[in-house]
Amino acid sequence: MPLFGGKSPSKSGEHKMVIPQGSWVKCKKCGHTLYTDRLADNFNVCWNCNFHFPLDAEERIKLLTDEGSFCESDADLRSVDVLQFKDSKQYSERLAESEAKSNLKDAVVCGKATLSGHAFMLGVMDFRFMGASMGSVVGEKITRLFETALAQKLPVVMVTSSGGARMQEGILSLMQMAKTCGAAERLAEAKLPYIAILTDPTYGGVTASFATVADVILAEPGAMIGFAGPRVIQETTKARLPEGFQTAEFLLKKGLVDRIVERKNLRKELATLLDFFIKR
Repeated sequence: MPLFGGKSPSKSGEHKMVIPQGSWVKCKKCGHTLYTDRLADNFNVCWNCNFHFPLDAEERIKLLTDEGSFCESDADLRSVDVLQFKDSKQYSERLAESEAKSNLKDAVVCGKATLSGHAFMLGVMDFRFMGASMGSVVGEKITRLFETALAQKLPVVMVTSSGGARMQEGILSLMQMAKTCGAAERLAEAKLPYIAILTDPTYGGVTASFATVADVILAEPGAMIGFAGPRVIQETTKARLPEGFQTAEFLLKKGLVDRIVERKNLRKELATLLDFFIKR
């Protein structure tokens, strides 16, 4: 089989171009066809319309930390089907499928890292695991992240991406909102910085809790951020929503977001903030 750009003879003797699977991807926003290798070099951002493709937890950690500095904590925590919940399938089945799909044990990866030599605690949500919904394990890991930061007197950085609370855990999921906010407040009382980076999408109980109580709230361009989705709000209120409703740009104007930072500048921006807070 020839390499990309080569030709392979067909049954009729004609030569056809052979393109390896996954070499190209279509932009979800502008429809432009993008070469995947070049897209990766561009931080997974479309060079035609600036659409920011989602990143998984591993890619985020690589982007925001010094090479080899990340040390994961609480890596073995797993969700369990306490309520024996079943919709179209059993919750335990959904957990197993998400674990196989993402190679993660739950929807957030937490640990200690450095950036430009500054130590901090980092939590990164991964949408591949059940839409990064917040269940008991997600809440527990984030709470422990804050508690470790408090004990070691370190800043916290959270990268959010979530569809909201995990309905399969009922009230146990909703309790994580108060639990994570309480941990964030203890960090604030100790005058330790907390920086949140909101990515597309950040919705539901995550937005309504720890994601929006940070000292500094950054967002990627075009990120959708809110409690309920625009369609649900419009159908409930029977009102026409403003242009760009729930985008990072709209929320910047309303004061919820402090700054919108393109992904290519995010590492430098975070390093500058850590340098400012640690040296002040």
